[in-house]
Amino acid sequence: MPTDQPRTLSVGFVPGVTPGKWVARWRERHPEVPLELRQHDDDALAALRDGSDDVVFVRLPVDRAGLHLIPLYEEQPVAVMSRDNELSLYDDVPLEELEGLLDVAECGGPKTAVEVAASGAGVVVLPMSLARLHARKDAVHRPVPGLPTTTIGIAWRMEDESDDVEEFIGIVRGRTAQSSRQPSQREAPKKSASQKAAAKKAAAGGAKGQKENRKPSPPGKAARPSGSRGKRR
Repeated sequence: MPTDQPRTLSVGFVPGVTPGKWVARWRERHPEVPLELRQHDDDALAALRDGSDDVVFVRLPVDRAGLHLIPLYEEQPVAVMSRDNELSLYDDVPLEELEGLLDVAECGGPKTAVEVAASGAGVVVLPMSLARLHARKDAVHRPVPGLPTTTIGIAWRMEDESDDVEEFIGIVRGRTAQSSRQPSQREAPKKSASQKAAAKKAAAGGAKGQKENRKPSPPGKAARPSGSRGKRR
């Protein structure tokens, strides 16, 4: 005999994304539905497409085929370097000053690239969130205004129309608790035509009865207070 299994919402994210505020709101509003967080160092979309995750936070651009995707916010690019590098003297690094940049992929990823840059072997450009995630005492980062920003978005499968996914997307987009699609707040079943007619007839009958009860006494005959009697002469 099949048994009901508790629902779990699986949320994936790439490094540098901090989904804590949205997760906290979900757990506050829906404590009955566990939420599982999963960080992906590589392709977060693979876990989304194979059904391991219900929604994922990704860094654009990505392949959007078969997915809904909403851009959320932009990330400032920064140059990461050793503390002894001359570029560390800038508040904002001019784009023309960047030479011999390290390739993140060739270094083995953002963490290793920051380690290489901290050693003085070069400079690497990363989104600020990744520079902060892999921050080191022997490295600094400075904004580079001339570079394009990167964008963080949230993605989910087009065929997934579950209430839990829709509710989480709404929370991320700023939906308040009052406007959330709680089970108790969903629309009541619509009445049929016969039910509407019966309800209208009952309401009309009740109004007629109240009107008759308030009918005034005939002219010249004042209503005698209940329980009172006239005096004899």
